[in-house]
Amino acid sequence: MDLTAAEIRVLGCLLEKQRTTPEAYPLSLNALRLACNQSTNRDPVVDYDEATIRDALHRLSRRRWTRLASGPGSRAPKYRHLLDEALGLPDDEVAVLCVLMLRGPQTPGELKQRTERLHPLADLAAVQATLEHLIGRELAARLDRRPGQKEERYTELLGEDAVTGSAPQGASVGPAAAPAAAPAPIAPAPAPTSTDGAPRAPGPDPRIDRLEAELAALRGEVAELRGALDALRAELGA
Repeated sequence: MDLTAAEIRVLGCLLEKQRTTPEAYPLSLNALRLACNQSTNRDPVVDYDEATIRDALHRLSRRRWTRLASGPGSRAPKYRHLLDEALGLPDDEVAVLCVLMLRGPQTPGELKQRTERLHPLADLAAVQATLEHLIGRELAARLDRRPGQKEERYTELLGEDAVTGSAPQGASVGPAAAPAAAPAPIAPAPAPTSTDGAPRAPGPDPRIDRLEAELAALRGEVAELRGALDALRAELGA
């Protein structure tokens, strides 16, 4: 998948509001903007304007993941998602994926708590089984444990970063890519020549001059330290 951050947020909000506030679903453009910019149950918190939301809806509509759903007599256009239909996901996988889309990488314990309003999962084993199904479809990935953390974290793979190879370290993103070809050797620079085409002796390298000066200064400092040390020893011996 190669969704932008705005597309993921819009899609996640449509999924969430369908299940938590069905009386207000489908969502108008303004309601969807407010849902995207909530300061609670969101990570990161964003401040999208209507143009950003509309652009994300347009791209999602071209994928057939959202569509206009205004009813008769509706004053404002309203939108709904088609993700469960497009991907054929059951309710438990939709709930877990939705929370990952809205709140970023999380542990199974966090996912169990945060999916209660969307689709309650019986226990951590049920959460783990749901995650394994999403991983099998390359919609989620397992991340390395952070220092001091007992539980593994999981992330969604709908974003464009997963396609460009910037998935977090330890993520399960499908078969490993073939190793990159070794870089071609760099040809040595041609020897400088004079105006008549004859080889010309290379000029002094300023880097070598700088290194020699630094070496001489270090030698001087070492000599001073040795002298001070000898004087201290003589004073202590006396």
